[in-house]
Amino acid sequence: MKKMFLTATAVTILSVFIGLISAVQAASAPGSVVSPVPLVSLAAFEAKNPPYVLPEVFTHGDCSWIPPVALAAGWKEDQMPRLKHIIARESGCCPRRIGGSAVDKNCNIIKMVTMSHPSDSGLLQINGINYNPKRNKYAPICTQLKICTQEPLLDAFTNLKAGRLLFEATGSNWSPWIIPEGGW
Repeated sequence: MKKMFLTATAVTILSVFIGLISAVQAASAPGSVVSPVPLVSLAAFEAKNPPYVLPEVFTHGDCSWIPPVALAAGWKEDQMPRLKHIIARESGCCPRRIGGSAVDKNCNIIKMVTMSHPSDSGLLQINGINYNPKRNKYAPICTQLKICTQEPLLDAFTNLKAGRLLFEATGSNWSPWIIPEGGW
């Protein structure tokens, strides 16, 4: 016997549809008064019920949870191997990592090793030049996504969305994450 699975979005749409049918049936009864059925937008529903699940505890070096979040943020399936490699190198797959920080096995920042790049933020270590209008009046993440401070970029989905913007803005060539010859 085949099992059927419905996504949360399909369940919501089905619920709204059933509610509308019920309202129409009730309205057709003589002398009935029907209140409007509240509709929930798909975007509002998905914001509260994202199509991915984040780990309860992040583990340094474990990037297995990245693909569904990255796909929801606009990355493509064929980009996952390189994206995961970059995220592992940049942050150890720790979404709240800040540049120059050391983390424990559960991705908790335990100390700042250096203060040479504290504006680097989150999974992709997005630099402040890309989000802080005090450093760059054309900061693309600030001007296009309206994210102008570091804190929102410490959220995995937001960081991946901002990283996707940088990827596209640079001609899809990974240049924001290329290590220059000789290293840093």
